[in-house]
Amino acid sequence: MPDKTIHFKLITPEKIVFEDDVEAVYAQGTKGSFGILPNHIAFMSTLAIDTAKVVKNGEEIIFSIMGGALQFKNNEAIILTEAAENGQDIDTARAKLAKERAEAKIGSAQTQRDIQLANAALAKAMARLKAASRQ
Repeated sequence: MPDKTIHFKLITPEKIVFEDDVEAVYAQGTKGSFGILPNHIAFMSTLAIDTAKVVKNGEEIIFSIMGGALQFKNNEAIILTEAAENGQDIDTARAKLAKERAEAKIGSAQTQRDIQLANAALAKAMARLKAASRQ
């Protein structure tokens, strides 16, 4: 009989952010968005700085993801990322300030490297705001 859940782990270098059995996993890959249901074929993808979503007991849980990789095999999905937060735990005021700072840095950037760093900071702030607003 096919399994009806996926064992999902969201891992950063510091900790396991989330680990549980879920019904589905959705994420933003660097080549586009994707979803995984139980008994999917083995799959790997690099991840964009964006959000990931799992469905547990019919409820959506949204996480901000700071890039990384996802591996799915034998009904186990693992996301390895530099940083991740549950959308419910995000301080939106702090994320909005980070977004404003990044936008100001983009406007005043002097070098290509400054622009790249500011764009990365903006993407991270936007991912955090997106995860927080979808809760």
